[in-house]
Amino acid sequence: MIRIKKFIKTTLLGGLAVILPVVLTYYFLRWIIVFANNLIAPMTKILNEKNPLFSQIYIAHIIVVTSIIAICFFIGLAVSTRFGKFIFHTIEKRILKIAPGYTLFKETIKQFLGQERAPFSRVALIRAYSNNTLMTGFITDEHPDGYYTVYVPSGLNPTTGLIFHLEKQYVDIIDASVEETMRSIIGCGSGSHALIDKWIRKQKTGNPK
Repeated sequence: MIRIKKFIKTTLLGGLAVILPVVLTYYFLRWIIVFANNLIAPMTKILNEKNPLFSQIYIAHIIVVTSIIAICFFIGLAVSTRFGKFIFHTIEKRILKIAPGYTLFKETIKQFLGQERAPFSRVALIRAYSNNTLMTGFITDEHPDGYYTVYVPSGLNPTTGLIFHLEKQYVDIIDASVEETMRSIIGCGSGSHALIDKWIRKQKTGNPK
C-alpha cells in the first residue's frame, strides 16, 4: 500500500512538473498577445473606420505592427548617432529617470533583450590583495575604465560577503556555472577543484574553457 501511494505521488508530481511550465508559458504568451492587441486596438479601429480596404481586422493589425516596428527602427537609428545619444541622455537624465519605476523597467528590458549582462552571471577568481591568494566571486558590474566590481560571498551564507572594485589584471573570469560555484561556496570550498582546474587551463592556454 505504501509503495502504491509513493508511486502515485511520484507520478503525479512528475506530471505536474511537465504540465505546469507548459501551462504557465501558454498563459504568459497569451497575456502578451492580448496586451499587445489591446495596445494597438485604437489605431486599428481608426484604420478600419477611415479606409474600407482595411475592413479585415488582421490587415489593420499587420499595418499597425509594421508601423510600430518601423518607428522603433528609426528611433534606434536616431539614438545611434552622437547627436541622438546626446538628446536622449539629456531627456532621460532630466525627465525619465525621475519617473517612478523607469530605471527598473529599463534594466529589466535590457536584460530580457540581451543588451546587458545579468548580475552574478559571470564567475571569477580574483586576487583582491595583489598576491597569489585567489578568491571566488561574481562579476556584478563592469566599468569603462577597465575596472570590475566583484562580489565575494561568504562560505555557508552567500547572502553576506565583500565587494571589491578591481583592475582587470586582478580578475580572471572563468567558464564556470553559477550553480557549481554556489555549491562550492555553500560547501565552504568543497568542489573548488573544478574552478581551480578551469583557472589553471586558462592561465596555460588563454582559453577560459
